Amino acid sequence: MTKTTRIFSANSVKVKKQKQPECCLFSRRSFALSVSPILKDAFLRRKKTTLAYFLRLLLYFLITLLCILGSPVLAKVTGSINSSSQLLINNLTLLAVAADPASLLEQGKVLYNDGKFAKAVEVLEQAVQAYKQQRQSLRMAVTLSNLSLAYQQLGAWSQAQQAITESLNLLKGQDKNQNLQIFAQSLDIQGRLQLTTGQAEAALETWRQTEEIYRQADNQSGVVRSLINQAQAWRTQGFYPRSVKTLEEVSQTLKSQPDCIEKTVSLRSLGDALLVLGDLEKSRQALEESLMIARNLQSSADIGASLFSLGNNARKQQDKAKAIAYYQQTVAASPLPLTKVQAQLNLFGLLIEDQQWAKVQTLLPLIESQLNQLPLSRASIYAQVNFAQSLAKVKSGILQASSHNSYLGFSTKDSAVLLASTIQQSHSLGDKRAEAYALKSLGGLYEETRQWSEAQDLTRQGLALVESSNVPEITYTLQWQLGRLLKAQKDINGAIAAYDAAVDTLQSVRRDLVVNKDVVNQDVQFNFRDSVEPIYRQSVELLLKSQQEKPDEKILEKARQRIEALQLAELDNFFQEACLQGQKVTLDQVVEQDNPTAAILYPIILEKELQVIVKIPKQPLQNYTTQISYTEVEKLLVELRKNLVNPTATKAVQTHSHQVYNWLLKPIESQLQKSGVDTLVFVLDGPLRNLPMAALYDGKQYLVEKYAVALSVGLQLLNPKPLVQQQLRALTAGLTQPPPGFSKFAPLLAIKSEFDGISKAGISTTSLLDRDFKKKNLESEIGATSFNIVHLATHGQFSSRLEDTFILDFDGQINVKDFDTLFSSQGKTIVELLVLSACQTATGDSRAALGLAGAAVRAGARSTIASLWQIDDESTAMFVTAFYRELKSGKITKAEAVHHAQMQLLKHPNYKAPSFWSAYVLIGNWL
Repeated sequence: MTKTTRIFSANSVKVKKQKQPECCLFSRRSFALSVSPILKDAFLRRKKTTLAYFLRLLLYFLITLLCILGSPVLAKVTGSINSSSQLLINNLTLLAVAADPASLLEQGKVLYNDGKFAKAVEVLEQAVQAYKQQRQSLRMAVTLSNLSLAYQQLGAWSQAQQAITESLNLLKGQDKNQNLQIFAQSLDIQGRLQLTTGQAEAALETWRQTEEIYRQADNQSGVVRSLINQAQAWRTQGFYPRSVKTLEEVSQTLKSQPDCIEKTVSLRSLGDALLVLGDLEKSRQALEESLMIARNLQSSADIGASLFSLGNNARKQQDKAKAIAYYQQTVAASPLPLTKVQAQLNLFGLLIEDQQWAKVQTLLPLIESQLNQLPLSRASIYAQVNFAQSLAKVKSGILQASSHNSYLGFSTKDSAVLLASTIQQSHSLGDKRAEAYALKSLGGLYEETRQWSEAQDLTRQGLALVESSNVPEITYTLQWQLGRLLKAQKDINGAIAAYDAAVDTLQSVRRDLVVNKDVVNQDVQFNFRDSVEPIYRQSVELLLKSQQEKPDEKILEKARQRIEALQLAELDNFFQEACLQGQKVTLDQVVEQDNPTAAILYPIILEKELQVIVKIPKQPLQNYTTQISYTEVEKLLVELRKNLVNPTATKAVQTHSHQVYNWLLKPIESQLQKSGVDTLVFVLDGPLRNLPMAALYDGKQYLVEKYAVALSVGLQLLNPKPLVQQQLRALTAGLTQPPPGFSKFAPLLAIKSEFDGISKAGISTTSLLDRDFKKKNLESEIGATSFNIVHLATHGQFSSRLEDTFILDFDGQINVKDFDTLFSSQGKTIVELLVLSACQTATGDSRAALGLAGAAVRAGARSTIASLWQIDDESTAMFVTAFYRELKSGKITKAEAVHHAQMQLLKHPNYKAPSFWSAYVLIGNWL
């Protein structure tokens, strides 16, 4: 590499592992309760009281102050300094000389609540020394706990740990029964320190102790705070469902109580956890309620926090305008620098996505200035890394949009310097997770500038840090980065090993989901398309390129298993839990033993080529390649899908589907004919899943005229067996008119004709029509009778978004996530065939067939027949009648029954266009 291509040299940014000076930390706030005027008045008149009364009052004051400074979650720091507290600061030295420890504590409280944490530390340290001289162990312990809290705000972790440890040791020597709540408050502060420094498990155990103590003391407010803290610890570890359960219980407890800080914090935490789980509507409702309470309480910090969370919710719902508005309101409302910066960074990212460079230029220096003022913490480190990554995106975007490289006045070296600083800060903090994240980001920056050895060294440093840590969301990205770097240096075997490791890490996340459904990985979930899917595709590309001159069956098997793993991971991401569990039989076994006239095709769309792996009965795996980019493939498939729904666009359909036929089948067509294959099973990839393979055109005939066609979600089937060997019993349910609020869906007036056709075919049926078609009735019927067919004639929509994938019943919609409970109510009997007529994939959603696959998987049916788009309901009735008549004959497979029904429409003068007969697809067991 020439010198001119190096944006910064290998030595320009040194990462030194040395201890950095502690800087001011402004992390989670402390819950502030005002000391009552009576207590203040009593304090001022302390010389007139008896000594005993004074001591009791002082002890009560100490406990109160500990509550003021102690809670790690319920926090409030005022944003301004009034004249009286400013006077206190100006006269601090004079007061320190003359005042007793109680006076110093009062000063510490005022300083802390005014955000003057360094001054608060000075005063509290003096109070500690005064109590030490007086041998007042209990009061010294309380003061040390508050001192730890102040140190935490400064990011002085070792001093904070030393203070809280000394406090707890002193309290352990006291009468526990008498001082139980003081001990709990100190534990609260210890838990806050543990969570902030990345010790979530330890924090959880600490807060469990505080909960138990508060329950013994019948202190409900303390119990609530402990539970909220525990929920935060669960979230930090990725246990979002458990966090939600805890917070829902807390919210229920607080529901009947007056507005309080605990209430707004618990609702906000609940909304944040629900957001990760994908329940966006419930998340929004909880967050809006949290914001309302915060406004009632006039808590500006909580107002800002709730607005920020609402911005994240709007962003997840892809409502950019609303998200931007919420982030701007957050910056205006919140007194907390970290919250302001996080909102600005998210706003920054949205502006970059929309290429609003003028606004980006205005915001950039403001973020940079505020980042420099942030105290040291994991949150501030992540914010800096986020900013550095955004800077790289800014430069990349501007270079594509404009020839002015210096538009924003920064270089890649600036990003590198910032990242190197975050590595040093993480090291001084002792936070391996944050340090690994920063190392990965700096390594990625070197990767962009093609400085392979430097990038590889940084990446391996990051991997060494996470080796013994359970942080898969960072580990897999480092392994992936290493794989890319080794591939760039032509080390193919090393790259394959690194990609294998990355896939294994992602698979371990799925295994965790299977074993423990409480685990949800936020980072993996939010960035699937950008940060997970490419790993699988790039890995398959490497594997296939590693073959020598002839196909290697072991490599081909590994490649198709990896693509299946990608599809399963995509479904897991769609549902936020592991899918496709249970005993399965491989497709190859079905082909070799049960259906030797079926062949299986696995098209794989890679960045620059389309690969197809084929399994023909009694033959080894083989593959063939078409050199074409993913973008070109996707463009043609989108155009074909658009024309397929138009009955007048037959010529355009034939032209485009002929091209797809050439990619997928042309190289293998002669072998298929020689092998006597009559059924083709496709395991489709990416945008191919939005298309009916039956409509592919060889120049003379459609594929449906030569083969029966079926689809499979993966390489395995749930214990496949032919339906024709069983007595057919069908539950039919339909809706002739859409429910209120769904007027965009047309009436389905031919449903009665459709159901009559099923009955005339000789199928035993039980029907739920219109008003009787409700979710509860459907569950009841399925639970009462063992149906092997469930036929739902109703509108439905398949989407790449879980919340937008549903079918309609009389009351509204049934979401696909409820299918498992809907169809599992009949116990051990599995639905053999689920038919979803009149459904459609969401318009403009290139990945909408993911929802169709999700519906098939969630229902647990061995086979699913569904329409990719809505067609004329009279032709639907004709198709359904023909399908069931063929199925009832008992002589053919489900795939062949679909094939014959499609052929009947194809031969009908009114329905010969592909838009009518090709809409229906069979997924799963085709036997």
